[in-house]
Amino acid sequence: MHTVVETDVLIVGSGPAGASAALALSTYGVRNMVVTRYASLADTPRAHITNQRTMEVLRDLGVEDEVIAKATPQHLMGNTTFCTSLAGDELGRVRSWGNDPLVQAAHELASPTRMCDMPQHLMEPVLVNAAIARGTDFRFSTVYKSFAQDEAGVTVTVEDRLRGDEYTVRAKYLIGADGGRSKVAEDAGLPMGGQMGVAGSINIVFDADLSKYTAHRPSTLYWVLAPGATVGGIGAGLVRCVRPWNEWLIVWGYDVSAGAPDLTEEYALSVVRQLIGDDEIPVTIKSSSAWTVNEMYAETYANGRVFCAGDAVHRHPPSNGLGSNTSVQDSYNLAWKLKLVLDGVASPALLDSYTVERAPVGKQIVTRANRSIAETAPIFEALDGLSPQTPERLWANIAARKDATEAAARQRAALREAIAFKVYEFNAHGVDLNQRYASAAVVPDGTPDPGFDHDPELHHQPTSRPGAKLPHAWITSGTRTLSTLDTVGKGRFTLLTGIGGEAWLRAAEAQPLDIATVVVGPGQEYEDPYGDWARLGEISDAGALLVRPDGYVAFRHADAAEDAERLLTDALRRILGHG
Repeated sequence: MHTVVETDVLIVGSGPAGASAALALSTYGVRNMVVTRYASLADTPRAHITNQRTMEVLRDLGVEDEVIAKATPQHLMGNTTFCTSLAGDELGRVRSWGNDPLVQAAHELASPTRMCDMPQHLMEPVLVNAAIARGTDFRFSTVYKSFAQDEAGVTVTVEDRLRGDEYTVRAKYLIGADGGRSKVAEDAGLPMGGQMGVAGSINIVFDADLSKYTAHRPSTLYWVLAPGATVGGIGAGLVRCVRPWNEWLIVWGYDVSAGAPDLTEEYALSVVRQLIGDDEIPVTIKSSSAWTVNEMYAETYANGRVFCAGDAVHRHPPSNGLGSNTSVQDSYNLAWKLKLVLDGVASPALLDSYTVERAPVGKQIVTRANRSIAETAPIFEALDGLSPQTPERLWANIAARKDATEAAARQRAALREAIAFKVYEFNAHGVDLNQRYASAAVVPDGTPDPGFDHDPELHHQPTSRPGAKLPHAWITSGTRTLSTLDTVGKGRFTLLTGIGGEAWLRAAEAQPLDIATVVVGPGQEYEDPYGDWARLGEISDAGALLVRPDGYVAFRHADAAEDAERLLTDALRRILGHG
């Protein structure tokens, strides 16, 4: 007999996008099922950088503390080092991931959270375990085969790899979070821009005690320039710390046109030895795998009742550490919309805003990640390492920077400048936090777009203008100190106002959906002792902000309004797709 399983949302894939979609949906009380073709969760570190926006999402979903407990903290991430080997010459460093003092201050001002290094094989269990505990039906060794959708739902055929038989899952919506070779995205016919397979790379996971070469300059990443080690003269390898200072992953390039090399243990060990530069260090190879660098993004994230998220719709190299972060944020954006549509509170038209809001972000991060690879070239140029030369000549170029000559002085200056420019990869705070949405789920307030006062890739600029993330400010409630971000989320809309905003409170109470209300001011439930919220809120005490469940400002009115109920009602109708 052909089995039919029913759920509200079926999620294909258990990586960061799929796991966070399940967690958010279960947190909101939405029935959901995850199927993954694999028999276990991730068994290699893969994605790892976890930025402030993702930590804000995890904070709202109630797993931030567990992630912090298992992650490498921010202060051990930040001395990105360029060298000839870990034991060899150091060429320079970049204070990275918010560890530059000025950038660290910007991080402190931007969010109640801190970024961290949380390898994917540790992150996935946190997300999946919490999702299952809250109601997700999770099925390993289950392969997605195909889907057919109609006006009422999606019928998905899956195969149980243990039994070898197929069965059907009937869902109201389908989320394809099945990675960079997404079959769901392919079957949905999502149009893509860019190209796949622009370069080749190898991951080598190994254990070794490298504390003598790394503990004094703690970092997530060590870049090794190794002349003669690869095709094309000057080789570049990346030694990534998985867990200080004993678990490691090397990223090593290969000529994609020639195909991946034979990944024997002997080959992997030779690469590890090359980049460490000390043959006496005991090394244990754990795994090796080949992959390709991609530059592809979906122009549309949905087809009817089928949505895709994560690497299924944005495929790029790991530069800037944007992949898993954007994946989690995709799912967070989609989950509350599905919840309100499934509850009948919102029209299905609300779901159109998912592509409108997230596709530009996906394209931006694909472009940024690939540009960061190109921005490594000036380091080679400073060492005259791009023109065809023998390895011996290249080693001589590297050594020449130590000479007391004008040419060497110019080389040193060029090298310092080239390494410093890598802040666009390692300190792109604006890329992490400056996403702004313009969709039907945001009501413009008529104010002109202020743009950015500083480089929007490097610097976060908070604003309460509709379409931006609610600014963070520390406020108090009794003896508690909390962030403004802690007053919103939890799957609800929230209205923030101050003294004199009673009309807005009455307007919120009159709505057909549950809206949390927050009043900030002296003698109120929340107070602003530092005055930060008064400045960052960009409204008068009697004005109002309506914040979506994902923490984005959906509606703003700067002052009191006699017709507050009409204004708020009209705004919500638009946001929820009813008008």
